[in-house]
Amino acid sequence: MKKKYLLVLFLLSSLAIAQTDIGQTKHHNDINLSALPYYSFGKGIGITSPDSLYQFNIRFRMQNRVTYIENEGENGGYDGQIRRLRLRFDGYVINPKILYAIQLSFAPGDVGELHDGENINIIRDAVIFYRPNKNWNISFGQTKLPGNRQRVNSSGGLQLTDRTINNAKFTIDRDFGFQFHNINEFKDKFSYNFKTAISTGEGRNITGKSDDGVAVTGKIELLPFGAFTKDGTYFEGDVIREKKPKFLLSGAFQQNNQAKRTQGQLGNNLFERRTMKSVLLDGMFKYNGWAAMMSYMSRTTSKNAVTYNPLDLADFNYVYIGEGFDYQASYITKSNYEFIARYSTQNVGKDIEAYTPNTQEYSIGITKYIWEHTFKVQTELNYDTLKFFNGSTKNNWYLRFQVEIGI
Repeated sequence: MKKKYLLVLFLLSSLAIAQTDIGQTKHHNDINLSALPYYSFGKGIGITSPDSLYQFNIRFRMQNRVTYIENEGENGGYDGQIRRLRLRFDGYVINPKILYAIQLSFAPGDVGELHDGENINIIRDAVIFYRPNKNWNISFGQTKLPGNRQRVNSSGGLQLTDRTINNAKFTIDRDFGFQFHNINEFKDKFSYNFKTAISTGEGRNITGKSDDGVAVTGKIELLPFGAFTKDGTYFEGDVIREKKPKFLLSGAFQQNNQAKRTQGQLGNNLFERRTMKSVLLDGMFKYNGWAAMMSYMSRTTSKNAVTYNPLDLADFNYVYIGEGFDYQASYITKSNYEFIARYSTQNVGKDIEAYTPNTQEYSIGITKYIWEHTFKVQTELNYDTLKFFNGSTKNNWYLRFQVEIGI
């Protein structure tokens, strides 16, 4: 009998020790599993070294879409494609104050067509950050400039399947250079951010084309009622359902000196360099599932926007100058269906009005959020009216279905 009691006591003691070891393994990885890195599953999959000298996080996202397109005067047709396929790596090295971010793109629409003398566009972001404290962020490398709100937001954070016609023509996009951000955000009181950048002005993945022109960008962001929940300024729609009204006002200005491309950091090459000035204004509101956005974008140039080939004056290209407004509103139900409406108007500058039309764009959409913006199903109906210089008009429309998924 005594032997049986001793055996039971031994088994209970062993079970208690085993439970203790499991608990220590779960909560004290650096002690019990010191030979292995620490894994986390937050935004993506993260690995931290045992000595905490580096952290590596990996994410992916893709957008698959099918579109029926009907342009006036042309036969309608279907287009199915992988619109975006991205890999992102980020983390820190030696010190959490020294961070890095790398983003690569592989979809044909992201990489673009290959032309002689041009680089392949796989690299979207390759940037090093230094954050000495919570208020300052200093970066060096290639990444998005502090421009208009919709461009700063990831394409994965959009309510509709793509950005507006004005963003397509007037955004200042990515560039290589230095950025300095002063962040002053608080939960429920007045907040403000100042952001500046000095960059090449030539866009991403440019090599072997040195010049004496640089782009200077400045931006101010005001949040009268405090910061948005979970960085809500960086995605569209109120999927978080803000419990208190949140509002953002921002303004950005860029002067791109001696730019070589039709849209500054984007577009085809000009035959002569032009200095361009861009103004980008945004407003955003969110409360209890309701959201609204408004933006104004413009680009001007001091010289005539049209540039000519000196060897053939019939061959020309032009800076895309003009201005545009975007208006967007939405509501998300408690079952995570969102209803979105957007209206955009775009007027081109006088120098180029004979070559490209003014445009009005109407969009409505329904999005089902399965896992916030990380996994969603989107539908969009889009209608464009193009008004040409000679008085003629053209109406185009498309219907699109898109699935976004990522980690």
